Order: sequence, then C-alpha cells, then structure tokens
Amino acid sequence: MKEDADAPGPRRNYGLPPRDDPGFDAAAAEALLEAARAGETASAEQATGYYWGESKLRPYVERLLERARAAGDERLEQLAKRFLT
Repeated sequence: MKEDADAPGPRRNYGLPPRDDPGFDAAAAEALLEAARAGETASAEQATGYYWGESKLRPYVERLLERARAAGDERLEQLAKRFLT
C-alpha cells in the first residue's frame, strides 16, 4: 500500500501558469505528456484539471508530436500519439 495514496494535491509542481493565462492549455498538454513519461499521469491530471486525451488539448499535443519527431524523441512521440488516439 502506498503511504502517500491519500496525500492531497499533485505530487510535484508542474510550473503551470495561472488557469486564465492564454498559455495554460499548451503548458497543461506538455505537463500531461511529461508526467506520463515519468509515470505520474494522475498527478498531472490533478494539477491541470484535464484528463488524458482531453480533446481541447489536441492542437497542443499535435505540436508537441511534431517537435518530438523533429528532435528524435521517440518516447515523447509515442506518448503524444497515444494521447491523440
């Protein structure tokens, strides 16, 4: 049993801007993908208020997918594709 299972709030700070910031959704998309890379998707969902696969974030994840391809980041590419399916 995990001792921190009932701990309130996300496990880490994702450096998100305020929710009313125009860049929040882009930052949330990146936070979700990076959290998935670290196996902390639920924590990022809690921090961002968005669930994995949120349609509102698709345009941002598509940009992250292109960036991952250009950088040769196969893991990020895989995660972005999974988000988009």
